[in-house]
Amino acid sequence: MRPAFLAAIALVPALAACQTAPDGAYPSLAIRDVERAQGQLEPVPGDPIDVPPVEVPLDGPLDQRLAALVEQGRNAHARFTAAAPRAARLASAASGSGVGSDAWASAQVALADLDSIRSEAAIALADLDLLFIAASVEANGTPAIADARRTLLSLVQEEDRTLADLRARVR
Repeated sequence: MRPAFLAAIALVPALAACQTAPDGAYPSLAIRDVERAQGQLEPVPGDPIDVPPVEVPLDGPLDQRLAALVEQGRNAHARFTAAAPRAARLASAASGSGVGSDAWASAQVALADLDSIRSEAAIALADLDLLFIAASVEANGTPAIADARRTLLSLVQEEDRTLADLRARVR
């Protein structure tokens, strides 16, 4: 009993130190003057913040550019389609395995490969988006660009569905 009593007596000053204000008022959490930002921030020329505008010239053979971008997207999609069965097999094999297992790791690598191939189609789609926006701003006719964009968008959406299905299997 004596050690417990001594411990309680030693604890009293420590608990008394917890009360910082005699009237129970606590310090304000409002921003103090010293914490306020002052002055103006100017970007340094050549700093990464000073980004030049992206120019998308619409002159030149637009049909050839569109055909090249669609071809780039279709080639990436063909590679995606060729790699998807292997990834599906690995994802199915990893279905019941734990995170970090060999089957799980193999499935993750296969999914990463598919993601990489999908990004190539998405880059072509992004280039088409830039063309579409630039043509829209200049009030040029955009039906050919919109058609090419729809073609690539459908391919990328198909790839997204495949990836979502495979990821659901691995979880």
